[in-house]
Amino acid sequence: MSQARTGPVVGVLAGAGIVVSLMQTLVVPLIPDLPNLLHTTAANASWAITATLLAGAVATPVLGRLGDMYGKRRILLASLTMLVIGSLICGFSSSLAPMVVGRALQGVGAGVIPLGISIMRDELPPQKLGSSMALMSSSLGIGGAFGLPLSAVIAQNASWHALFWISAALGLLVAVAVFFLVPESPVRSGGRFDVVGAIGLTIGLVALLLAISKGSDWGWGSGTTLGMLAAAVVVLPVWGWWELRTQQPLVDLRTSVRRQVLMTNLASVVIGFAMYAMSLVSPQLLQMPTATGYGLGQSMVAAGLWMAPAGLVMMLLSPISAKLSRAKGPKVSLLVGAVIITAGYLSALALMGHAWGVLVFSCLISGGIAFAYAAMPALIMGAVPVSETAAANGLNTLMRSIGTSSSSAVIGVVLAHMTTDFHGHTLPSEGGFRTAFMIGAGAAVAAALVTLAIPGIRRAVAGSAADPKDGPQLTAVTEGATAK
Repeated sequence: MSQARTGPVVGVLAGAGIVVSLMQTLVVPLIPDLPNLLHTTAANASWAITATLLAGAVATPVLGRLGDMYGKRRILLASLTMLVIGSLICGFSSSLAPMVVGRALQGVGAGVIPLGISIMRDELPPQKLGSSMALMSSSLGIGGAFGLPLSAVIAQNASWHALFWISAALGLLVAVAVFFLVPESPVRSGGRFDVVGAIGLTIGLVALLLAISKGSDWGWGSGTTLGMLAAAVVVLPVWGWWELRTQQPLVDLRTSVRRQVLMTNLASVVIGFAMYAMSLVSPQLLQMPTATGYGLGQSMVAAGLWMAPAGLVMMLLSPISAKLSRAKGPKVSLLVGAVIITAGYLSALALMGHAWGVLVFSCLISGGIAFAYAAMPALIMGAVPVSETAAANGLNTLMRSIGTSSSSAVIGVVLAHMTTDFHGHTLPSEGGFRTAFMIGAGAAVAAALVTLAIPGIRRAVAGSAADPKDGPQLTAVTEGATAK
C-alpha cells in the first residue's frame, strides 16, 4: 500500500475502534435513571449493560474466524452495520426488551478492533505496522475515556435517546469511510465455519460471564449463579475437546496454547481487570459528597472531564510504545506497561484526596495500559499463522473482556461490602476505595509476572506455523525481542 493511502486507512480503522469503545460507556450516565426510563426494576435494567458485554464477548472470536474465512473488511462492515441497527433500535426504545436487543447488537461491534488490527497486518508496510497496531489496540481505552464526559453532557442537556442517535450517526459515518477507504484483505483461510464450536463457545461464555456479571444480583451462593458456573465448567472443556478434534476449528487451540500466545492472553485478562478497576472506582470517588471526608463532590460531567485526559495520554503514548517494541521487543513494552499501572495504583493511595490527584493517577494508569495494549497484538501475531490473525486477535480481545467482567464483579463486591452510612444512605467507604486500588495494583503485578513467562518473540516466530512471507513484517514490529 502506498504511503499516501496508509494514513487514511489507519485513521479510519482507529476511528472505528474508538466509536465501538464509546459503546462501553455510552449508558453510564443513564444507569441511575434506567429503571424509570425503561419502566422496570433496577435488576432488570442492568441487562442493558450485561447484553452488550455478552454479545461482544461471543462476537469477537466468531467474527474473527469469519473474517479470516470470508474477508476481514466484509465482516468489519457487517459488525458496524449491527452497531448502527442496534443504536437505532435503542433510539426508538422506551421499554426493556428492545433496549436489551439494541444493546446486544451494539455489542457485536466489539469485533471491529481485532478485525482492524488484522487488516493492518495484511495491508500496511512494515515500517508503519507497529505504531498503527498500537493506536488501534489502544482505541478501546481512548473511546472509553472520552465516552464518559461526552455521554454525560448529552444526557444532561438533551433527551437520553440522543445518545443513541449520535452513536448511530457515528457508526454510519465510520462504515461509509471503511467502505470507500479501506481495501479488502486478500488473505483468506477458506474452509468451513465450525458451527458446533460456535454454539459451544457461546453457551460456555454466556454461562461464565452471566455468573460473573450477575452474581452480585443473584447472590454468589444462589442456585442460578452456581448453576451457571457449573454449566461453564462442563461446557467449555467439552468445547475444547471438540476444537482439538475438528479439522477446521473456530479457535485453533493448538496455536492458542503455545507459550507466547497463552501467556499473552493470560496477561490480557489481568490487564483488562486493572484497566476496568480504574474506570469503576475513579468516577465514584470523584462524585462522592465532600461531607464524607474523602469524597470530591464533582458532578457527572465534571468527573468525566477529570477522567478525559487519560484518553489523550493513551493516544499520545501508543506510538512511543510501538517504538519501544521495535527497539526492545513487545514483551518489554508489556512489562513496562504493567509496572507503570502498578505505580499508578500505588500512587492513588496518596493522591485520592484531590481531584487533580485522580487526574494524575488515572493518566499514569492509562499510560501503562497504552504500553500494554499496544504490545499485545504484536505478541499474538508473532506466534500465529497469517491466515488465523483475526481469530487470534478476537480471542485476545475476548480475554480482555473476561478481565473487565471479573473486575466489575470483584470491585463491585468490595465497594458494596466496605461501606459507610451517610445521612441514611449507604456509600462505599474510604477503606473500600483503598482496597480497590490495592486490588488493581495486585492485578498489574500479576500481569508483570505473567509477562516474564512470555518467550522471546524471534524464537516463537521461528518455531511457529506462520507463513514465511510474514517474516519481514513481523521482524519490523517485534525486532529486538530476542529471548533473554
